[in-house]
Amino acid sequence: MKLWDKGFLIDKIIEQFTVGNDRKIDLHIAKYDIQASVAHIKMLNKIGLVSTKELRDIEKELLMLQEKVKNGTFIIEDEFEDVHSKIEYELTNKLGEAGKKIHTARSRNDQVLVALHLFYKDNLKQVIGNTENLFKTLLQLANTHKDKVLPGYTHLQVAMPSSFGLWFSAYAEVLIDDMSLLKTALKTVDQNPLGSAAGYGSSFPIDRDYTTKELGFSTLKFNVVAAQMSRGKNERTIAMALGSLCNTLARFAMDICLYMSQNFGFISFPDELTTGSSIMPHKKNPDVFELIRAKCNKIQALHTEMTFITNNLPSGYHRDFQILKENMIQAFIDMRDIVDIFNYSIQQISIKDIDLTDAKYKYLGTVDNINSLVEGGMSFREAYQEIGSQVQNGTYVSGDSKKHTHVGSMGNLCLDRIRDKAGI
Repeated sequence: MKLWDKGFLIDKIIEQFTVGNDRKIDLHIAKYDIQASVAHIKMLNKIGLVSTKELRDIEKELLMLQEKVKNGTFIIEDEFEDVHSKIEYELTNKLGEAGKKIHTARSRNDQVLVALHLFYKDNLKQVIGNTENLFKTLLQLANTHKDKVLPGYTHLQVAMPSSFGLWFSAYAEVLIDDMSLLKTALKTVDQNPLGSAAGYGSSFPIDRDYTTKELGFSTLKFNVVAAQMSRGKNERTIAMALGSLCNTLARFAMDICLYMSQNFGFISFPDELTTGSSIMPHKKNPDVFELIRAKCNKIQALHTEMTFITNNLPSGYHRDFQILKENMIQAFIDMRDIVDIFNYSIQQISIKDIDLTDAKYKYLGTVDNINSLVEGGMSFREAYQEIGSQVQNGTYVSGDSKKHTHVGSMGNLCLDRIRDKAGI
């Protein structure tokens, strides 16, 4: 069944190409299409295009279909083009003429749009909630390890003393920026497109404010052409926000992989969180964080894909938009998994004691030494040249490494302010 069926058969090769993977993909938005259909039929009853009995019958059947979606028994057979044709068929098959009224004042274009808006809303909220949980975990770890010294690096060269408190809380604070972008994306999709039909509205006296409230949108997309133009723009906006979060997590994962290596040796994880080598029995590999890094980098590429598919398309609907769904939906599935597994794994991190007397850390305290000379009355430039000269001629002595732990208090000082900044 096809919603656009006009009584002739389409070439099977063309059908296979145009339908693509939609039957499988649409299972992810089935619940939202049903949710929108319930709101739509209520609105049609409100404006007198559907009787109260028809409303009750159609709503009952839709809720039964929703239950099938929930328990995993809803399927879209090969004879149906997509989830929308499947639902209309089920209603018509059960209710006859009444079921055929579900498409009144509606197009498949705004059906897809509203289902995707609802899907994006739900999933953005989930990603934001999961990210908030990771944020809280990182602040707890920062507080727990605020006095543990961590050598800081610039250009991958030993630079200045830092702390694990600063490291954890740095990524926590960056997550605030990522959540801001996710919330902006959420605001973008929290606009009801239902009623835009094929992109030019309907001549029926539909009540779009009613469906906006029924579906829980904050507002509606007032201009019907703008509603159709949101397809592609929504995906680009979401991809940018997800990409920002992925950038943070990919960098964090890279730090973890470096710090776990024997050349750094700053952290470790329980054996159960690592994997081994098929040939080297001593290996304990950070595969979880390597896969997080790779999956995050894949999602970061999504914005480019969304842009290339939709860039320079004229206004109105184009079948190109169909290609957006699959990778956008998969990105949300991967994103939820990434944040969850990151939060689960990072809670089990072990922080090692770092031997600051090791020769490679000899110059870790040069800036502290310069500052001590400045506090004694020397100008900064003279102090810099003095310590630099000692380093060059081999007379530099690092001094008391315990002084380096002052950075722990700086990390602790930030935590409450970071928490307040997040508003969590």
